[in-house]
Amino acid sequence: MTAADKKVYFIGIKGSGMSALALILNDLGYEVAGSDIDQYTFTQTPLEEAGIPMYSFSADNIKPGWTYIKGNAFPKTHPEVVAAQEQGDKIVSYPDFLSELLTGYISIGVSGTHGKTSTTGLLAHVLSGVAKTSYLVGDGTGKGVKDAKFFVYEADEYRRHFLAYHPDYTIMTNIDFDHPDYYQDVNDVISAFQSEADQTQKGIFAWGDDQNVRQIKANVPIYYYGTNDSDDFQAVNIQRTDLGSAFDVKHEGKLLGHFEIHLFGEHNILNSVAVVGVSYLEGLSMAEVAAELLTFKGVKRRFSETDIGQYTLIDDYAHHPSEIKATIDAARQKYPNKKVVAVFQPHTYSRTKALMPGFAKSLNLADEVFLTEIFGSVREHQGSVSSADLGAKIEHGGSVIHLDDLTPLVNEKGAVIVFMGAGDIQKYENAFKDLIK
Repeated sequence: MTAADKKVYFIGIKGSGMSALALILNDLGYEVAGSDIDQYTFTQTPLEEAGIPMYSFSADNIKPGWTYIKGNAFPKTHPEVVAAQEQGDKIVSYPDFLSELLTGYISIGVSGTHGKTSTTGLLAHVLSGVAKTSYLVGDGTGKGVKDAKFFVYEADEYRRHFLAYHPDYTIMTNIDFDHPDYYQDVNDVISAFQSEADQTQKGIFAWGDDQNVRQIKANVPIYYYGTNDSDDFQAVNIQRTDLGSAFDVKHEGKLLGHFEIHLFGEHNILNSVAVVGVSYLEGLSMAEVAAELLTFKGVKRRFSETDIGQYTLIDDYAHHPSEIKATIDAARQKYPNKKVVAVFQPHTYSRTKALMPGFAKSLNLADEVFLTEIFGSVREHQGSVSSADLGAKIEHGGSVIHLDDLTPLVNEKGAVIVFMGAGDIQKYENAFKDLIK
């Protein structure tokens, strides 16, 4: 490794994956710096706490002797990319750099259309408590541990970025149609996951109830996890209460142990069974795994709760019908006697248009629904679809609210108000907090 390889500059350092990787390299003794937009993002606080310098985008930032990692969102025409090229410095993509970093560890990639971040965070937490583990989570969390045995990372299917990796194990939480700006249909998505399976070295853990996942073939063993007798790792004796969930896990007729989680929703039970499966095959103590599962508190922007006055507020990244369904299911488990109000910000025009019937069906699981205007992407033009179009298909409300008038939410005293979306939905939640304070 040259001196330049130990000096790494991130173009787009506040991106969730980029910021996590920057934290990992900083832990491992690299000299790290980067640049991004000036606007505050939730990922920058850990970077500041780690003492990593961050600059506004400028070609003047580019100095000789550094390796430059380019965020996936930035084109080759970006001023800093151009300056680095002209200088003859090494420029590498985020997936390619991470791929190189993974060598030498037992690597575990967590993929799936939904549930990647929650499962990656859970697996990283459990393995870290039992063995030396480096990890990269899609909520901007990253930790580098010298001489680590495991490396857990979130594997993103967007534009097939996860095909840069050749992990020992892959977890597939589900396969669904999403990212309609890139994938043609669900079969196109399945083909991407099939390629990922082809690159997996030791084994695949896949949710057994997902028919799209069941289409995947592999040259390594596929272990299905779930709640059915046909699953290789099966959760049995499930109990769901307002304190969390408890269950036993069976494998090949053998009881592996009893597990409890202070998490809500069926999806978190499934995520936990996948973690138990990986840990079991790697010979870890099931008692230690159970102890670590019990102490996991969740990841950023996934069912994050705040109580203010007479309201319970939940912030969640859910932006696909399947995720909305899971989040409302979790809210009902924890608050069985409360009204559940959904405040949803549709994310991208293409996704809203392509998945509108699914959005309406999932949002109808709430007692009442409010929508914000669509959060568009820089990658698309404003489409011929609006939040009002979605609202017209929702039985339990569906009216569009705006930042300057959130009074309809004030009337929901005693309710659980779930703010969901992948854009800037937190602006609405913060404005509501200011209003009721």
